[in-house]
Amino acid sequence: MVKTVIFDMDGVIVDTEPVHKYAYYKHFSELGIDVSEEMYASFTGNSTRNVFQKLKESFTLQHDVEELILRKRFLFNDAFDTKEDLELIDGVRKLIVDLHGNGMQLILASSASKGTIEKVFNRFELHPYFTHTVSGEDFPQSKPHPAIFLHAASLSVAPIEHCIVIEDSTNGIKASKAAGIFCLAYNSINSKLQDLSEADHEIAHFDAINYQIISQIKQR
Repeated sequence: MVKTVIFDMDGVIVDTEPVHKYAYYKHFSELGIDVSEEMYASFTGNSTRNVFQKLKESFTLQHDVEELILRKRFLFNDAFDTKEDLELIDGVRKLIVDLHGNGMQLILASSASKGTIEKVFNRFELHPYFTHTVSGEDFPQSKPHPAIFLHAASLSVAPIEHCIVIEDSTNGIKASKAAGIFCLAYNSINSKLQDLSEADHEIAHFDAINYQIISQIKQR
């Protein structure tokens, strides 16, 4: 029986992807580099640090990675603070409240920075529902490496076999499976360039699941 649900954040709880994309591409323009849609899609689930490490190698950038990170975060924060139509993913608050109300432990494991996580959790008042928030900036390797999910599972009130992950990206699903955790894929409009085939189950809307359904999921 599932005791802990580990949520990804971007694309699963809140759709900050358009804000991230705006910030990244504004930064790419400043740097004078041409990043294709395919290359950008391959970064999904990666921390900002790992994205710029890859870009530094691909485009032989002379900038320091930390400098690049700070500039992108400035552009993101500026856009985030002025974007009034930023909302939670449809149906996810109802699911979070339902799971929490029935005693399910909720943990966040996101590649986003601690600052971004705090901005989202404060804006939408999510802290009361989650026992822990885990940021990808604390790990040297991003998803698809399983480190972030293994750490999140170590914070669970139950053994890892009683945890599940909710993800929406190829890298996130690979990380979940590499950690040996059941993965439920959320197939959204933003997942069209993502391969969800390795997930154990797939949904197109959060209304398709609730506490009763999730609690009975069994690890394969």
